[in-house]
Amino acid sequence: MTHHLKKENKYSYIEAGEGTPIILLHGLMGGLSNFDAVIDFFSGKGYKVLIPELPIYSMSLLKTNVKNFAKFLHDFIEFKGYDKVIILGNSLGGHIGLYHTKMYPQTVKALIITGSSGLYESAMGSGYTKRSDYEVIKKKAQDVFYDPAVATKEIVDEVFETVNDRNKLIKTVAIAKSAIRHNMAKDLPVMNTPTCIIWGKNDIVTPPEVAVEFNELLPDSELFWIDKCGHAAMMEHPDEFNQIMNAWLEKRGF
Repeated sequence: MTHHLKKENKYSYIEAGEGTPIILLHGLMGGLSNFDAVIDFFSGKGYKVLIPELPIYSMSLLKTNVKNFAKFLHDFIEFKGYDKVIILGNSLGGHIGLYHTKMYPQTVKALIITGSSGLYESAMGSGYTKRSDYEVIKKKAQDVFYDPAVATKEIVDEVFETVNDRNKLIKTVAIAKSAIRHNMAKDLPVMNTPTCIIWGKNDIVTPPEVAVEFNELLPDSELFWIDKCGHAAMMEHPDEFNQIMNAWLEKRGF
């Protein structure tokens, strides 16, 4: 299904369905299309699904950090007039969701994280010394997935364009450093928001032990594995991802 980008105020976002709001947060090199299967599935199941474009490359360099992205999310929720939302975040999006939940716990009904940063960063902003070499960047993009074929030419081209744009590369490095600074190991044990952790067993960006640590540190969490799956489970195994998330939301009464 094709979804149209809405532009209101300072926000650009996709919106579909009616009901309890679920806000989807993409990662550093991710895009709104990463969640096509999620929005198609949940928008027909009594949820209003929203995917805001995160201001990853549009904030000033001084403001380009996890905390300000979490504030941006809070402002978006207020702009839409929601009291409580469900948040799903992948990679950096998971970290933003976690940090937002730490800062504004009263606004988050439930949290779903997959391949999230926040405890361990596998050099998100490094390894681009050969960024002009398309094959090197292609390999990095393929490494995100268990099945390299998921990294389509369109995905590889987008990553290649990003790392070869000097302004975007500087901000990518700034965000990677910010993710390390905003390590959440000490915050998680006091965060009581119900959290569903869905992780690829073959994730080499945020390895499986990271998911185990999230599950151990968060007081009210459940961990689910997807086999033969890398860093973006909702892209690589969309049906299984949706079934896990849906069953968890139903079980928890969300």
